[in-house]
Amino acid sequence: MPQLLALTGSPSAHSRTAVVAEHALRHLALAHTDPLTGSHPGFDIARLAVRDLPAADLLAARRGEPEIRRALEAVAEADGLIIATPVYKASYTGLLKAFLDLLPQDGLAGKTVLPLVTGGSLAHVLTIDYSLRPVLNALGARHVTAGRFVLDSSVERGGGPDRLLPEAELDLYQAVDEFADALRAAPRTAAPVSATATAP
Repeated sequence: MPQLLALTGSPSAHSRTAVVAEHALRHLALAHTDPLTGSHPGFDIARLAVRDLPAADLLAARRGEPEIRRALEAVAEADGLIIATPVYKASYTGLLKAFLDLLPQDGLAGKTVLPLVTGGSLAHVLTIDYSLRPVLNALGARHVTAGRFVLDSSVERGGGPDRLLPEAELDLYQAVDEFADALRAAPRTAAPVSATATAP
């Protein structure tokens, strides 16, 4: 069963980015389940919010500390990752950057990655291709799928369950389906990572 990790890089406890990532995971669970048998065709899903890691250990690159080590191992063991971030200063968050800097140079080797970015303006729509995708490729990702930019205004919160506006939701689901197809087609190459790899 392919291992899937949803990695969110927002520092906010009430993040629209997390809402988008959860919608992606929910679609994977619903759209890729056999309606007759109820069986799931096979994603073992885990979640990692970088904001929940100990800040001092993250900033000091203490790879050997238990929570940091477990987070790095979760990335290493994943066949596919959903990497979601808001746009801060025309790029992905510094929080996400701090975590990605802890990965070995080939820390995403063999992995399929779906980048998701949220932001307040369409002026930031190229953040995926000009900012995030080059880093994911530099870390050796086997396949970085098309990804999606979701406007903050497309995420409705309060007065019930968080939801996406229908057009944004359909667009996200298309990206998730493409990611799921790519993940199923990929060879399984994930392996544990050493917590001491690539010391700064």
